Amino acid sequence: MADEQNLDTQNPEAQAAENAAPSDDLAARVQALEEQLAAAQDQSLRMAAELQNVRRRAEQDVEKAHKFALEKFANDLLPVVDSLERGLELSSPDDEAIKGVREGMQLTLKLFIDTLARHQLEAVEPHGEPFNPEHHQAMAMEESTHVEPNSVLKVFQKGYLLNGRLLRPAMVVVSKAPTTPPPSIDEQA
Repeated sequence: MADEQNLDTQNPEAQAAENAAPSDDLAARVQALEEQLAAAQDQSLRMAAELQNVRRRAEQDVEKAHKFALEKFANDLLPVVDSLERGLELSSPDDEAIKGVREGMQLTLKLFIDTLARHQLEAVEPHGEPFNPEHHQAMAMEESTHVEPNSVLKVFQKGYLLNGRLLRPAMVVVSKAPTTPPPSIDEQA
């Protein structure tokens, strides 16, 4: 036993190496655990961000669904508005026989338009405005010297926007520059 103690005291370097080996092993283990912790924290942050993105997208989808839920229904009602407007255009305001019917049509049309406006459905009436292919559908072109080329001359059918998104384009006649110049004063005389 004295020899063992003697050996231990004679070889302090071996003893230090034995003591250092477990501390190096512990340091490596601590380093590995810290790396695992950092990776887990990073993954946790990424998952939280992904969850937040999914929630935001779901909220946007629900909002859009509410906002544009009326699209099909509104499309089905637009021909009714068109018919009421055409009926009023074609009926004579001076005809006493249909005066009551005409007033009823006017009130019905006003009620209809007010209801559509409450649901963010607005008419596109581009008469005299420059042609906009995003909101207008050109049905024909006519030469005109009275307005700028590519301006809307006539509106066959009004267009409509639902919450700012095109529901139906306005069907229009667009002006174009005359192919022959207008006669000069000398030619007319």
